[in-house]
Amino acid sequence: MSQSKRKPEHSFYLEPRGGDRYPLDRPRWCADGLKPLLINPQPGIARDEIDRGTRSLWRYQASLPVEISRPISLGEGCTPLVQREWDDFRPFFKLEWFNPTCSFKDRGTTVMLSYLRQVGINAVLEDSSGNGGASVAAFGAAGGMRVKILAPAYTSPAKIAQIRAYGAEVQLVEGPREESQNEAIRQSGQIFYSSHNWQPFFLQGTKSIAYELWEDLKFEVPDNIIVPVGAGSTLLGCHIGFSELLAAGQISKLPRLFAAQPLNCSPLDASFTAGIDTPVPRAVHKTIAEGTAIARPLRLREMVHALKETGGETVAVLEEEIVGALLRLAGLGLLAEPTSAVAAAALAKLIAHNVIRARERTVVLISGTGIKTASAIAELFDHIHQ
Repeated sequence: MSQSKRKPEHSFYLEPRGGDRYPLDRPRWCADGLKPLLINPQPGIARDEIDRGTRSLWRYQASLPVEISRPISLGEGCTPLVQREWDDFRPFFKLEWFNPTCSFKDRGTTVMLSYLRQVGINAVLEDSSGNGGASVAAFGAAGGMRVKILAPAYTSPAKIAQIRAYGAEVQLVEGPREESQNEAIRQSGQIFYSSHNWQPFFLQGTKSIAYELWEDLKFEVPDNIIVPVGAGSTLLGCHIGFSELLAAGQISKLPRLFAAQPLNCSPLDASFTAGIDTPVPRAVHKTIAEGTAIARPLRLREMVHALKETGGETVAVLEEEIVGALLRLAGLGLLAEPTSAVAAAALAKLIAHNVIRARERTVVLISGTGIKTASAIAELFDHIHQ
């Protein structure tokens, strides 16, 4: 598929705070001074630029900043969008567990690793609490790349088993989630750090959610999208993708984006409710939604901006609300992992507070399957039935 007719003459890495630019033909995961990068805004594509013969997110390859000649693909994307009854509402649930490694992370990984392999990287390092590591391990295996994963020691055994099954080397790191990242940065001089939190091509993959929802809804935009947020790659991917569609004249408005977090680890909610885009002190406690347990997200400022620009909000939910939402989803036939149940708990609160309306089209992103956290879910059921 040829690149978009509106493709800018030059795409580049951009350090958004200082404006520094770096070429895309040299692999890097951060700006000088250990600052996070983005890629300069892309112009989006029209519906006739979708490669309809490709049944994966690579049908939107024309939206990418570079042409990738040999994608590492396992059929990711094109996940179901199902509608269910929820009180008087009929929200849509985007079932991202239908991706190859059973989470949305495959969207970012396929683009990130395909790009890295194209520019000569054949061994990668990733830090992850589970789903990201499994995704990088799988796509690395599919692409003939050597993979090492650093994971918190508390990561669920099922996720670690999945990572090891793909042939990746695993190193467990004691301490909070940030320690895995710190150790990865220390090791980044020996092996390329392909972090799904740092490397901005990951966001070029997650933006496919926006293109896919646009196509799912017959080339219209939903009114509201509720996503679970840790590092924010889904939230930012949605904002990037829909902003491109707006720039391309394919939609007339941005959907409202809502960021769902467990109150026990809710740095974005703390900053957004304070009306600022810098960190605000808030106590961090253990949460069953381990995929959201990012106490200091790199792109906090960009996430606050995305929420403000779309007229969205943050929603912080209690642990018991997460459990209740998980059970309610299961009652609809949807077995989500606790991280995904955060978004459903946020849906309940937004309805209760009259923030969203029944006549609006609302999409709840279910980022991963409960099968991966089956033992934790079993314990919840045992506790409830005691």
